[in-house]
Amino acid sequence: MSVNRTMMQYFEWYLPNDGLWWKRCAAKAENLNGIGITDVWLPPAYKGTSQEDVGYGVYDMYDLGEFDQKGTVRTKYGTREEYLEAIRAFHDNDIRVFADIVLNHRMGADEAEDVVAVSDLEEDRNKQVDDAHVVRVWSKFTFPGRKGKYSTFTWDHTHFSGTDYDDLSKDEGLVYRFAGKTWQKDTDPEKGNFDYLMGMNVDMSNPVVKEEIRKWLLWYIRETGIDGLRLDAVKHISFQFYKELLQQVRTELGSNIPAVGEYWNTDLGRLLYYLDAVNQEMSLFDVALHYNFFNASQAGRDYDLRQIFDNTLVRERPESAVTFVDNHDTQYGQSLQSFVSDWFKPLAYAMILLRESGIPCVFYSDYYGNPVKDRPLVPDLGKMIKIRRGYAYGEQEDYFDDPHLIGWVRRGEEEHPDSGLAVVISNTDDGQIRMLMGKQHAGISFRDALGNCPDPVVIDEEGYGTFGTTGGNVSIWIHEVGFEYIVVTE
Repeated sequence: MSVNRTMMQYFEWYLPNDGLWWKRCAAKAENLNGIGITDVWLPPAYKGTSQEDVGYGVYDMYDLGEFDQKGTVRTKYGTREEYLEAIRAFHDNDIRVFADIVLNHRMGADEAEDVVAVSDLEEDRNKQVDDAHVVRVWSKFTFPGRKGKYSTFTWDHTHFSGTDYDDLSKDEGLVYRFAGKTWQKDTDPEKGNFDYLMGMNVDMSNPVVKEEIRKWLLWYIRETGIDGLRLDAVKHISFQFYKELLQQVRTELGSNIPAVGEYWNTDLGRLLYYLDAVNQEMSLFDVALHYNFFNASQAGRDYDLRQIFDNTLVRERPESAVTFVDNHDTQYGQSLQSFVSDWFKPLAYAMILLRESGIPCVFYSDYYGNPVKDRPLVPDLGKMIKIRRGYAYGEQEDYFDDPHLIGWVRRGEEEHPDSGLAVVISNTDDGQIRMLMGKQHAGISFRDALGNCPDPVVIDEEGYGTFGTTGGNVSIWIHEVGFEYIVVTE
């Protein structure tokens, strides 16, 4: 029997640096399977610039917590063997593992080099502001602690196209482009050209670099047994690069390993352009939908809920959309801070978990809460995930007729007995919507699984029911026989 896929981003920015994360992952695998999680996205597992590194300050991608480098053997999350054990635990519980792949940059080099470069404005990389001159950059990565195990490849300035720090002048606010190098043209057009993001910018036009990355990715997939790829910062990397890399790796593996890219842009047109440019080789996180949720949560009763899916990837190209409410970058204190307000989060999760389009991704801090930033968990999120697995099937019909009260039904299917549901969402006052569940449900009693409306709704002989919710809330109506099923044990 096929079931709905549901991903969880199983980490957040403020995890403790105690080296126990991979062990915690392994311990929670059975529970995640029990509520209906089918896929987990784990944080970058390779050695960063320090033990505190969340994983995006990449130093050595062959070091998964095995070698004494950057003052530590383990990463923030643990050791190589603990990482592999966590993956095995997820697999034992029928959960696929998506690994976070960060290819754009390297940081924490072992040695500096003097190279010739020109300076471009940080805010407009198409504007050169001086002539070629010598700069000192941290660009040699020799990995002395690993001593050539797994790969003898080392990095120097020829493998990078630029950086943002000159150790001679100490100047700030400039981007240094190495002599003979150009920024890749097929990247996001923000800042004139957004090839450069941070650290030492990997030159994806260099054939030697492309071959090394291909070899590393094949090694990583085979070494760890991961099932999918979460691709970081794709708008900063040549679009052609990922198109070719994914095709090559899939051909060599003989399997169509799934990939989801992070293209951080609210412009739906940019997301669609990118999908076409990479020949649909990956799906994308629906950033436009996230910002619709954020804006709706800020506007409250002034937001027209009928527009919640306007200009979103899940509406325009649902087969390529991974939907989400928040993630580690949108958390409080982060560069993309846009955390959806607490009151709106249950409504937003209903809109990604209980509809037919898109693959939803649940955020770790929303499921467990975040004591470091004093954020509560999202009430009944575990129930919603279980309801998705058990009930969110069949034909969908929307009732988006009121700016402040919307709903939809899923009419169920025979393959999933007792499936089908009705959802009602309000951002103002209590309200009801008469919706068609279908004659196959006639005489059946539905109850609000979230308990906002205590009285049952019995479907009439024509297949209709009048479903409601309370002000600023969401109600999820399911077959009364399913209430024991949705009990969640954390």
